[in-house]
Amino acid sequence: MSLYELHADIDLGNPVLVVALEGWVDAGLAAATAITTLLENMETNLYASFITDELLDQRARRPIARITDGLVTELRWPEIKLLAGKDRKGRAAALLVGVEPDYRWRSFIDATIELTTKVRARLVVGLGAFPAPVPHTRPVKLVATCSPGAADLASQVGFVHGSMDVAAGIYSALEAAFSDIGIPSLGLWARVPHYVANMPYPAASLALLETLSSLTGLDIDVSSLRSAAEETSKRIDELISKSDDHLSMVRRLEETLDTFDEQTEEPSPSSGLGIDHIPSGDEIAAELERFLRGDGLGGGEDPTVV
Repeated sequence: MSLYELHADIDLGNPVLVVALEGWVDAGLAAATAITTLLENMETNLYASFITDELLDQRARRPIARITDGLVTELRWPEIKLLAGKDRKGRAAALLVGVEPDYRWRSFIDATIELTTKVRARLVVGLGAFPAPVPHTRPVKLVATCSPGAADLASQVGFVHGSMDVAAGIYSALEAAFSDIGIPSLGLWARVPHYVANMPYPAASLALLETLSSLTGLDIDVSSLRSAAEETSKRIDELISKSDDHLSMVRRLEETLDTFDEQTEEPSPSSGLGIDHIPSGDEIAAELERFLRGDGLGGGEDPTVV
């Protein structure tokens, strides 16, 4: 039994396949916001949809019911789908979006490889973000993971030297499978300040899309993200300026990061940029959440971050 249903027979002519599945690490909602912005930039058609009864735990990912005047008028089920689209200049892209599978990862990977071959993707790019001991006052930097065929692209982004064992999301498993069959794949991971990792951080989404555009040639309008990033930075600055402790933490992060920026290599996994080596961001994160909701620290309004 196939895990997906085809809905269109579209010749995309060797597109880039962009993967952003919800459910694994996505600090600052960076990948989710990036894919939403990318969809706003494209006209897309449904190419294939996965049969989620075979892949998802519905108790963990419950459908959303819309109730109007006591009547259930709509039930929206979680989806995993492959969209086919073109940017403003007609460059083709495919987008694998939805939620990360709970079950049958190997079968899902096989089905995704089959679909990737059907659309004749020339490159696969995954989007993600992780919390890091970096300050919001510095530009967001990315690190890359890759298959051997995308090593040149990864070198343009940068990567973490050394080895480490980490729990893998579905994209890491897909990347290994793409490597096995010779499809170039590249994971782009944004570093998000750990103290804003639980709220939208549009600067990270902006960095992901600017790098995606630079590496693939896709034409993406990021003006709304740039404005949102500037506004969010101002709000964080306003809060942090109220606390000497918060200011001190940000200054220490700046000094540590600037030290590594002067070196020629990325910090290794065992370097002093580990989160255990800096002050906890829990307190400032909680205050930021209240502040960005307008609960007494930033006035009575409810500001929109993204």
